Amino acid sequence: MKYEIDELDRAMIKLLSGDGRMSFTELSSRLNVTEKTVRARYKNLIENDILSVVGVVNPIALGLKAEAIIQMKIQSGMLQTAIEELKNIREIRFITMTSGDYPLLAQITVQNQDEITNILYKLDQIPCIKEYKSMIQLQVYKNTFEYI
Repeated sequence: MKYEIDELDRAMIKLLSGDGRMSFTELSSRLNVTEKTVRARYKNLIENDILSVVGVVNPIALGLKAEAIIQMKIQSGMLQTAIEELKNIREIRFITMTSGDYPLLAQITVQNQDEITNILYKLDQIPCIKEYKSMIQLQVYKNTFEYI
């Protein structure tokens, strides 16, 4: 049976999106429900892969100041192979399938422009990638994990 989220679940997710370390006591107080209810809902959200609570790293604090988005054209019949190859490149932090001429898009976060160039050299060595175009991210104005 599929778990259906309701308004209480949504409210919990919204609060935890803003502060993933918020205590069950604080959550129950803000939501006007018992702590037992919050614990049970939290457990259900985790067990049903609706919610994951993780630490979000500020890449700039780690010295990762250069980002790029790379769109890729892939040889016919090789999409899954390309995805698996891309997953093995540590600097790629996001891969998605898209519509249009470039069916794969990846985002990289690295220390500097030279490392972006090195990633492009790596992509050039993957035979199933026919073509790629890169866009250097100059400034990020919004990066949120709030979906509700």
